[in-house]
Amino acid sequence: MCGRYAASRRPEDLAGLFEVEKWVPEETLAPDWNVAPTKSVYAVLERPLKDAADRRPVRQLRALRWGLVPSWAKSPEGAAKMINARAETVHEKPSFRRAFESRRCLLPADGYYEWVTGAQERELEEKGRRKRARKQPYFVTSVDGSVMAMAGLYEFWRDPTLPPDHPQAWWATCSVITTEAETEPFAMATPSVSAEPGPRSLAEIHPRMPLLLTPDRWAAWLDPARTDPEELRALLAPPAPGLVRAYPVATAVSDVRNNGPELLTELAAPEETTLF
Repeated sequence: MCGRYAASRRPEDLAGLFEVEKWVPEETLAPDWNVAPTKSVYAVLERPLKDAADRRPVRQLRALRWGLVPSWAKSPEGAAKMINARAETVHEKPSFRRAFESRRCLLPADGYYEWVTGAQERELEEKGRRKRARKQPYFVTSVDGSVMAMAGLYEFWRDPTLPPDHPQAWWATCSVITTEAETEPFAMATPSVSAEPGPRSLAEIHPRMPLLLTPDRWAAWLDPARTDPEELRALLAPPAPGLVRAYPVATAVSDVRNNGPELLTELAAPEETTLF
């Protein structure tokens, strides 16, 4: 799954990387090293500009709320539960089907966090001796340090309790598409992975991961003219393995109130020493 990620790149840099034609400075977001559900995040998408005579799709950098609210929802209360959409079923689920056909986006990230529960902790939890097991966070990021482009969907929801001209009458929300985690060993070992027992692949950290799209698929994924579900499903194939690495980080990231570049600091070994 994807329940937390880091996004610290400047909008100017993202605009250049993704060949964005339009972004609004008023939507500039502060760097965020601990992005949690319901926060505002950057998304790259293509759609006509509002009130423009030319209705051609324009590639834009927009600020969206993470946690998709379907257009037909009666309220936004379930948004925090709609942060992920499974690649295997996104084309048929009522909450995601319409967005999948015409409202797709890219969600830029430095990387994402995933948590591993240690074997002894899991055993205690199963026996009911602990209410909540402690988990070791890992940060998953590109081997070469480049920006990750996570496949996403976006939607617009109209708040019926507000007048049409109210600035919060419309919600723009998004969701991250996930796929099965890679089972191949990490391409780039780190001291913590090679010197201490630990996960050797993404699948050993968590069975799911964000669907990452390489640059050769960006244009096709963003093109709103592509609406055939079967053609779009072909774009959901995971990229070749070996593009990412993972390393343990401090458990401070588990508290969403903590936010800063120090959260990405690689630990020499996991804080929990009995993970595997």
